[in-house]
Amino acid sequence: MDAQPPFHPSSRPTVALALGGGAARGLAHIAMLEAFDELDIRPKVIAGCSIGAVIGSCYAAGLSAKEIRAHLAPLVVGKSAVVKRALGHPLKLFKLWSPFRPTIVDGPTLLEILLPKAVNTDFANLKIPLHLMAVEYASMEPVVLNKGPIIPAIAASASLPSLMRPVEIDGRVLFDGGFANPTPFDVVQSEADITVAVDVGGKPDLRKPVETHSKEELWDGAFFALFNAVVREKEARRAPDILLRPDVGLYRTMDFPKMDEILKKSAPEKQRLKQFLIERVIGNAPAQGPSGVAAQEGTSSTI
Repeated sequence: MDAQPPFHPSSRPTVALALGGGAARGLAHIAMLEAFDELDIRPKVIAGCSIGAVIGSCYAAGLSAKEIRAHLAPLVVGKSAVVKRALGHPLKLFKLWSPFRPTIVDGPTLLEILLPKAVNTDFANLKIPLHLMAVEYASMEPVVLNKGPIIPAIAASASLPSLMRPVEIDGRVLFDGGFANPTPFDVVQSEADITVAVDVGGKPDLRKPVETHSKEELWDGAFFALFNAVVREKEARRAPDILLRPDVGLYRTMDFPKMDEILKKSAPEKQRLKQFLIERVIGNAPAQGPSGVAAQEGTSSTI
């Protein structure tokens, strides 16, 4: 496993990172994490929602962006790798697809099968503090998950109705956090000097008439309207220091096999993020003396 880049809390402004929900579009998060790795910057804290919870949890558990990309690539390109991994866990198959509810997947079981072993741990064991967004069904209120086992929390955050079953944690029935806080930068804004948010909400495909859109496309459009409205409202109240929107809005919910395309389309925002981090984090770091302590004004420093 690639080592996470060194973190320099005494010399650099700290960064909170929020990774939003957006199904397959959220593969763009990998490109943003590559920017952090390439600059040897490590977030102080991460917030994630839905696919942002999946990828953010992998990174918080100690995997590099390169490792996350390598792990997910064979799983998203075709069904064979997923089936092979599922067949390697025969005792979990019945729980994964119940004959009584054949169209709804059990999220925790699916994630246990598909995610790297390092993620199957507890929040307390993570390399980077992590907060995951979900919604409680009974109260319809947002819930921040940051204690206990990771896998059920990720599943709750990503439990899109009709695709994955809601998850019960501590007596609360929880589902996809995107319906309350799809890009949860407000959850971590007070925990670091700088807040970076990545919004991967979609947009309608205006290249063809609405009457030719499929039922799934129309449902996607309804979700986009809701998610975009929530992000705009939170942005107006208190915007993050940088809000990144990779050009992946036209990709549909289940376009996971288009991972390479999505990452390619994310390259401009990745470069924008790198420039921002160079200016605001590296550029604001005080010069370091030989002992690693910030040099005082009027003294020389060693680079």
